[in-house]
Amino acid sequence: MNATSRGALRRRARCQKVAGVVLGVLLLTVPGWSQEGPDHGHETNTTTETKDSRAKKERREEREKERRAKVARGEVVVTAPRMDVPLKENPAATTVVGKATLEAMPRTIAADEALAGVPGVKVDNQANGERVHLSIRGQGILTEHGVRGIKILLDGIPLNDPTGFAPDLFDVDWATVRRIEVLRGPASSLYGGGGSGGIISIFTTDGGPRPIGGQVRLDTGSHAFLKVLTDVGGAQDGLSYRFSASRSQGDGYRVHTAFQATNLYGKIRFEHLERLHLTAIVAGTSFFNENAEGLNLEQVEEDPTQANPDALAFNEYQKTRRGTLGFTGYWDLAPSQKIAFTVYGRHTQYKESVPSSVIHSELDGYGGSVQYSLESTVASLKNHFDVGVDLDWQDIDEYKRPNLGEGVEGPVIVSDQTISQRGAALFAFDRLDLGHHWNLVFGARHDDIDNELDDQLKAGGVDRSGDADFSKTTARVGASWNWRPSVGFYASWGQGFLPPATEELAANPANLGGFNESLRAATSHSIELGARGQAWHRLTYDVAVFRLMTEGDFGRYRVPERPLETFYRNAGDSRRYGVESQLLWFPLDRLTFRLAYTYSHFKYETVSIGDEVYTDTWLPNSPRHMAHLDVEYRPLPRLALGATVDTRSRAYIDGTNATWIDGYT
Repeated sequence: MNATSRGALRRRARCQKVAGVVLGVLLLTVPGWSQEGPDHGHETNTTTETKDSRAKKERREEREKERRAKVARGEVVVTAPRMDVPLKENPAATTVVGKATLEAMPRTIAADEALAGVPGVKVDNQANGERVHLSIRGQGILTEHGVRGIKILLDGIPLNDPTGFAPDLFDVDWATVRRIEVLRGPASSLYGGGGSGGIISIFTTDGGPRPIGGQVRLDTGSHAFLKVLTDVGGAQDGLSYRFSASRSQGDGYRVHTAFQATNLYGKIRFEHLERLHLTAIVAGTSFFNENAEGLNLEQVEEDPTQANPDALAFNEYQKTRRGTLGFTGYWDLAPSQKIAFTVYGRHTQYKESVPSSVIHSELDGYGGSVQYSLESTVASLKNHFDVGVDLDWQDIDEYKRPNLGEGVEGPVIVSDQTISQRGAALFAFDRLDLGHHWNLVFGARHDDIDNELDDQLKAGGVDRSGDADFSKTTARVGASWNWRPSVGFYASWGQGFLPPATEELAANPANLGGFNESLRAATSHSIELGARGQAWHRLTYDVAVFRLMTEGDFGRYRVPERPLETFYRNAGDSRRYGVESQLLWFPLDRLTFRLAYTYSHFKYETVSIGDEVYTDTWLPNSPRHMAHLDVEYRPLPRLALGATVDTRSRAYIDGTNATWIDGYT
């Protein structure tokens, strides 16, 4: 049996697994289906139906009453901590990006526009396209591509693989986003390896209030930028839907950074079911971008828009095609109990041209979560307890051929391997409301992550198959004290767990193929203090101070024998502390100032670079000062005038601190 046949059989088996899980979720929507099974024609008990209908109505009225009360109090509720928590009671640095910021984005193609005003978050958009580098408090700062250690959720569907690695954010059409929640700091007790740096939860718009409505949007700009979006949605008879399609393209700021993207997205919410609240999501993404690679200082001074010579000689590029199907929702068991669930399946085709080879990959990811919630009240104490499991799988079929130049592939296969990943986790957390002022949070999680590699090539008769397993138990505790309705303080301590992803494991400096067996998981722990509130009805503030200690940070390096490839190792430990602040000021009814400032004091205790060991050096690509100011004036309700200023201090290029990039505004 050849490699193509084996791959087809594996994909067929995986599709059957996904179909089984999806069928189980869909059975919940069948009227009359319960733990006792379907109705087999027995006589209907009218009294029971009347009681159930009355209880259902009372639950809805209670939820609506609570919602109106929160709106009246001006509360913002966040869900990134895996439960509905008023922002002022959440003992963690959290920022909510809302409608005003998202509607002001000029291009709506990348995360740097949406997250520019979030302190502690650094987004590098080197090509002025959709592919970005994203980090929180320095976690993920040295990732070659993709997002490491940050849990990314799109309408509740995770974009991360079982190790916590998200390859990109291409599935997100930022023009359709209505809200973003960003939780900063170690959150591995909530999401395992994907939460070592924080959480970014993205919510797209729902269907409008009318049966049907829509928009057509056209954006254009310099460097041949063009984006066209069509969006249709509505709501009727308990069904809300939205479908969007967009096409964007551009040449990029630098030579050899052109990109093209197509996004299809559909979301259907079923709201007429008895106790089930179900949302179905289907998405399709196609993305292509040229890769200009990095430049040295001499090349930057000569022409910062030029491409690295290797990028042109080997025609470096990345091509992604992906389809996703997912379901999220919850089942009301009783007025104080519910079960939340997520299930998804994803297929990705990926091709990349690098100087050493042309890489072909097919990835099938699927999984889900089940979470039970219980609320109880005793006198003035209100307790929220949650327990659940996360299960995720991913299978990767990958082979490489040599790059003969300009992206032309040679006939010889230099690597042919399959990688199977599995992530299983059990988590529990509890939130205790001690009256109107104090709230306590406790949480713990245990993760088991397995990676298995099957060497299909066995070059030279050597089988480089192997496995790499990682497990860790993490915890988090926190407390919030709302001294007054407009002033609150919080403190928290949490742990982070960051296992190496496929990109690190499969980059084996010892052989062409096989795992890098020297890598171990990076860990961290952090303590955080914060304050948030309002003053004079025109000023809101949010300030956080943190100290983060990490061990086994990943670092990139190259070897003389294979100078065109990038490899990874546990380079060193670091100590980081910083200040993150955010201000929102309304000096006049029509004038708004938004200011975000971040101070980052990130240093290695020890770090290995080449054959040298350095101590007390600054982390690369981590400016000590970052600030973002946005000013908006509305002379008319539908007319807004604005200006934005970004500034960063200088940052070092690597851990030796021998060279740096000057700051800019």
